[in-house]
Formats: sequence, structure tokens, C-alpha cells
Amino acid sequence: MLARNVVERGRDTAERMGYRKNTFARGLRTKRTVTVGMMVPDITNTLFAPIIRGAESILEPLGYASIIVNTDDDPVREETLMDVLLKRGVDGIIDIAAHLSNPHVEAARGHGIPVVTANRRNEQSPVSSVVNDDAEGIRLVLRHLYDRGHRRIAHIAGPKALSTGELRLRTFRQEALELDLDLPEEAVAISGRFDEREGCRCATDLLPLGWPLTAIVCANDRLALGAIDALHRRGLSCAKDDSITGFNDLPFLDRIPTGLTTVRVQQFDVGRLSAEILLKMMTEPDAPIARTLILPVSLVVRGSVAAPRSSLAIAGTG
Repeated sequence: MLARNVVERGRDTAERMGYRKNTFARGLRTKRTVTVGMMVPDITNTLFAPIIRGAESILEPLGYASIIVNTDDDPVREETLMDVLLKRGVDGIIDIAAHLSNPHVEAARGHGIPVVTANRRNEQSPVSSVVNDDAEGIRLVLRHLYDRGHRRIAHIAGPKALSTGELRLRTFRQEALELDLDLPEEAVAISGRFDEREGCRCATDLLPLGWPLTAIVCANDRLALGAIDALHRRGLSCAKDDSITGFNDLPFLDRIPTGLTTVRVQQFDVGRLSAEILLKMMTEPDAPIARTLILPVSLVVRGSVAAPRSSLAIAGTG
């Protein structure tokens, strides 16, 4: 009884004086650092902030601190930063920057460090992933354009080394075949990065073709913004001359002129669910874990899509 009273008085005194639990000391006892690494491909891309916030909504209340590293989507830099996280002794890693082939992910798993990929898949490693339904998103925008009368639809694809680029391109080609669309090989431009500069470059390559496109499906919103810029540079107007769609539904897209028709993904939930899976892997290593979670997407219709120009609409329906 006396001992319990002493403990309680000590706890009360510590709380009044502002003392907090020492997670470092706890880590020495448990051989854990209570830290999680988060690998981000582009810290300037507003897509990734909600993913990080979603993960932290699970991890922070449990005392975990996040170490966020920016890979610039460079595989060499990614490997170096993975090594940094391993040397820091993180308890687990959420990899938002995964490529289709990532040998360093296997290296982390070889060290006994749980890894979950978020937003992208690593198809050559048996790691858990939380992704959005990329295939369904492309089907939604293509069928929307088809229903508006478009038959000559080009695609600005993402990098083929990324699951989000490869799967969206593959689905675009499959769905174009299903819809019996005219799709010559030159109707697809493949970007080197998911950014505005590459979107502008790819659209600039597509627009002068003899093949008269009426719409461009872009593999993400930043590529779409670059494509809109390419139209403006040629004196053309988005929707009035050519329709453009994006993917992800980044913030403020409703505020650009015309607004961008795009696919809305569950950014926060991708991070939240990734953290829940990682937490279970860290605390219950023998428990069964979901291999891949695919979250539903939805189409957001704005003003960047209109019926095709009348002359091309007639030519495209023959």
C-alpha cells in the first residue's frame, strides 16, 4: 500500500513538473527505436502530404516519430536513403517512392525491417501494398470521354518504371481496344517524370501529329497541367479545342480556368491503412497480413472536357 502511494505521488509530481515518457529509454529496453521511415518520391508534390498525414494519424498517438526522406524518384538516391533509414534503426518503412523493381526493399526485409508500399506497388517483392484502383480510374475517364463523343484520344503515360505509370498505360490500351478506338502507336507519349514540364513536352510532341486527336488522358494531374500549358502555347484552349483529363484530384484543381476533370483517389486513407498494416507487422510479426489493398476511386467531372470539335466528331464516328 505504501509503495503504491509512493509511486502515485511520484507520478503526480512528474506530471506537474512536465516530465514525459522517455521513448529512447524504452527503446533500449525493447530494442526498438519507435521510429518509422517514410520514403517520398517528390516532397514538392501535394499528392504525398495527405498520405504522410494519414500514416501519422495512426503512428503519432502511439508514440512513433517519422523520418521522412525525399528520393527525387531516383533509384540510386532511393537506395542510399534506404541505407540511411536502416542505419538509423527504424522499426519499419512506408515506401511511397517504390519502383516496380526495388532491390533495396528486399535488403530491408533481409534486415528484418517490415516494409509497406503506399500508392505504388513493387511487383517483384512480396511486400504489402496499399494502392488506389489505377485501372478503374483510367476506365472511368476513357468512358467519360467516349460518352462525350471522343474517338481520337491520346495518352500521356507516366514513367514505365512505376506501377502507376505502367498499369495506367496498360489499361488505357486495353480499354481503347474494348471501345474500338483509333489508337496508332504515336497516340501515346511516355513521360520521364510525373510533372508539368514532362506533361508540356509530351503534349507538344502529340499535338503536331497528322493524327487529329480531340482529347488527352493524362496519367496524373501534373502531367495534365503541363498539357494544358502546351495547348495555350499553341494558341489553343482546353476543352474548346482539345479535352484533357488528369488523375489524383490534387488540391485547387477546381480553381484553375475550366477546372480539371480527374480521378479522385483516397490519399489520406492510403497513408492511414499503410500505417495500420505496418504497425501490425511491427508488433505482431506472426499475424497474417493483407498482401494488397486496392482502394476505390471516383470520377470528378469539371470543365476540361467538352464534346469534340464538330468536324472531328463527324470524322471520328464513321
